[in-house]
Amino acid sequence: MRAVAVSAFGERPQLMELPQPEPGPGEVLVRLSAAGLNPVDWKLADGMFGDAVPVSFPLVLGSDGAGEVLAIGPGVRRFTVGDAVFGQFQRPQHGGGSYCELALADEDRIAHAARSVTYATSAALPTAGMTAYNLVEETRISEGKRVLIVGATGGVGTFATQLAAGRGAEVIATSRPGMAELMRNLGAAETVDHSAGAVADQVLAAHPDGVDVLIDMAGGREEFAELTRTVRDGGTAVSLIGSADADELTESNLRGFNFVNRPSPQLLEILAGQVDAGRLTVLVGREVALEEAPEALDASRTGRAQGKTVLDI
Repeated sequence: MRAVAVSAFGERPQLMELPQPEPGPGEVLVRLSAAGLNPVDWKLADGMFGDAVPVSFPLVLGSDGAGEVLAIGPGVRRFTVGDAVFGQFQRPQHGGGSYCELALADEDRIAHAARSVTYATSAALPTAGMTAYNLVEETRISEGKRVLIVGATGGVGTFATQLAAGRGAEVIATSRPGMAELMRNLGAAETVDHSAGAVADQVLAAHPDGVDVLIDMAGGREEFAELTRTVRDGGTAVSLIGSADADELTESNLRGFNFVNRPSPQLLEILAGQVDAGRLTVLVGREVALEEAPEALDASRTGRAQGKTVLDI
């Protein structure tokens, strides 16, 4: 089968021919139609997680994917051959991922795909969608809360904006002017141009009483600490990239933490249901062929890639 993989950390990903995997107990073999690209894909390939994530080489890249069940292993009860599924296929200890034609997944890492959208759309949903849903849950966003989302135009940010607004929150989303209308269409009450000056100053000028929740997708420790000025006494501040200092936040009478995602098949089912019900829009920035994955990963590394990239397989 065709797969995009690396033979060692730090190598440039290549299109390879690898053996077809066979499902073992509790495993599902899926003929993938699409794979979603996430920054964690190239970070894993570069060895950025060190010994914390054991891997086998060649390492097929990618976590998110969608396709049709081709075979099931012993003990699998939730799926049958021919089912349309989506979810997370990254199994680094076995060298497995989603940038390939045939991928294995543990039964509890996938779910039945939304019926109303294409496989490409479903492949863009798992990691970013589950991250956003858990963020909204853990920050206790509810009706009447004012929420500042920094990095709102990315995959997680667009989902978090929709989910928070769907709960009745007033969402302030950072966005360049060209994306402002899109973010308002997704539910943002207003946008802040992060290229036009300090976000904290702009938010406090419009809302002197601050926000209830800060979700920061992008800022380092200093940037995150600066943004916490916008959070009301007793409010919540969360970083997605490890920039929160819990002790400092406690001293400022804020609840804060560094977010760690907890994926589950039940959460995938919830997201698919919301897509089918028309309550959640999945934005795909561009679709490229599997063999173009190395160039797509290069673009992701720059941090300037626009929208979610999906690989057509």
